[in-house]
Amino acid sequence: MDEVADRLMLEVGRIYKEEGNLPDELLSAPLQSALDLIDRKSVSLLSCPSGRNVYQVIGNSGLPYVCFGESNYCECLAYRYSVLKKEEFIMCKHVLAVRLSTAMGVFFVHHITNEQMASLLKEMN
Repeated sequence: MDEVADRLMLEVGRIYKEEGNLPDELLSAPLQSALDLIDRKSVSLLSCPSGRNVYQVIGNSGLPYVCFGESNYCECLAYRYSVLKKEEFIMCKHVLAVRLSTAMGVFFVHHITNEQMASLLKEMN
C-alpha cells in the first residue's frame, strides 16, 4: 500500500508543479482537510544535528501532532481509531498533509537541538 501512496504523491506533486493547483475531483473530504492544513501552513519538518527528522502538523484544534515521513504513523486519535482500529483509511489527514506537502515542496524546516528532539519523541503518545 505504501508504494501506491508514494506513486500517488509523486503524481500529485507533478500536477501541482505543472498546473499550480489540483483538480477538483481530487478534493474529497479527507484530502480537503489535509489541503486545508497545508494552506494554513501547518506542516513543518523538524530536523536536528544527529540527522533525526520528524514532521509536526498543527491540527485544527491548534494541537501539534508528530508524524514520521517514512511511515503512516501519527499520534492523533483519528490515526488510532480510523486507521488502526476500524481500518477505514490508510492514513490520517495529518500524515496525508505531510505526504502532500512533501510532494508539492510546501513545508517549513525548523532546526532543533538533539535535546529538543529527544524531548519531543519522549512526550509522544
